[in-house]
Amino acid sequence: MVDLFVDRVLVKNNKDQDELDTEREIVTRLQNRILMLFFASAESDTCQRFAPTLHDFFKQLTDEFYVERSAQLVLLYVSLDQSEEQLEDFLKELPKKSLFLAYEDPYRRELETMFEVREVPTVVVLRPDCSILIPNAVEEITRLGPDCYRNWHEAAELIDRNFLIKEDFEDKSMRSFSDPVRRLKYKVEDEKKKKKKEKKKRKQRRGWGGGGDKGEEAGAGGADDRDGGGSMW
Repeated sequence: MVDLFVDRVLVKNNKDQDELDTEREIVTRLQNRILMLFFASAESDTCQRFAPTLHDFFKQLTDEFYVERSAQLVLLYVSLDQSEEQLEDFLKELPKKSLFLAYEDPYRRELETMFEVREVPTVVVLRPDCSILIPNAVEEITRLGPDCYRNWHEAAELIDRNFLIKEDFEDKSMRSFSDPVRRLKYKVEDEKKKKKKEKKKRKQRRGWGGGGDKGEEAGAGGADDRDGGGSMW
């Protein structure tokens, strides 16, 4: 899913309309989440009627007033409006936590073609790997409400974040596939350092004994002589 929006700008539907315009921001927001692409137009009566249903659906799954932990779900509005004013008006009907593509972004129409949108409203549900989970979930959302998310979650095979704190998950999501190689490299280096330290300590102990290696050999020889000298034991 992240690949769909790398080098793109996603806009938050908040008061300041903050932009997500770096790869790290995009990855953090989209990775390991189900993405709903909401294709709609403000001039469509059907879209106007569906918008409150979608708003409640998303809010009940992501607002901590309703759930202990937000669902791994992202809502992106892909406007098919005829003007920027229509887009801005329709955004008022959508959740504040949703995202959208700016009106001047031609990628809106590319996505429309890519997912073969033939009618509005259309909600294309995508797995994290960009494959289509539901071509149009409008009827399912209307009929089942938030209950349908459980089926999506299982079918999408998401990594359950319930056992990871936010910082841990974000750290894992940003790691590259070269991590195992780096860990092996560091392990080998650590073992080398450990052996050097042990060797240095042995030399120091021999130095403190006063004779170094030769002293030890002499000491060992003397002990052998004494043992071989006919001890009464």
